[in-house]
Amino acid sequence: MTADLAQIARAAGAVHLEIMGAFAPQPGDAAPDGCKTIVLLGPAEPGFWAHVTAQPEFADGTKDPLDRWSRRIVGDLAQSLTAAALFPFGGPPYQPFIRWALASGRAWLSPVGLLVHERAGLMVSYRGALAFDHEISVTPGGLNPCNSCAARPCLSACPVGALSAAPFDAVACHDYLETVPGQDCLTGGCKVRRSCPAGQTYSRLPAQSAYHMSYFHR
Repeated sequence: MTADLAQIARAAGAVHLEIMGAFAPQPGDAAPDGCKTIVLLGPAEPGFWAHVTAQPEFADGTKDPLDRWSRRIVGDLAQSLTAAALFPFGGPPYQPFIRWALASGRAWLSPVGLLVHERAGLMVSYRGALAFDHEISVTPGGLNPCNSCAARPCLSACPVGALSAAPFDAVACHDYLETVPGQDCLTGGCKVRRSCPAGQTYSRLPAQSAYHMSYFHR
């Protein structure tokens, strides 16, 4: 029996992941050969960080514990659900997760160029995806939260304006993280991401953002 979206959601929820979008790939989406449905998985909040940091990968002293946990868990899900596991890391080459997120109808490009998700806001992230060789009925796309956001705090939240114009000014961002005021971004997460009204109920802990910032600021 082939899995449906509800079964996938239950299996993912048992390991603190949730469906962040699903879609039937079209020509140009760079899906694997024979793939009929892609299901994107991300952290289920609240509770994800407490769960994942208690896993063996975070206790063995080996680098990249979150990616290794993702490989194990999403790989196990793929095996149990008869799917292929895909990941946004491990390249090059890299899987086109941004393209897939946009194709899912659950994420869009925000005014600052970052992905914004209907539920996670600018805190959206993807730990992996499941590629199925059969069609799965998916719900229609949601509403872009930026369209109803009059204040657009993301445009002015960055202290150095690193995201106020394209392309992203990585040098200015890195330099600011070296300063005393920049420690708030380094340990609590990017102020632009934190400013998004759409993500205020997503409940990502500052410690998780600090983990990702530490990799960005190596």
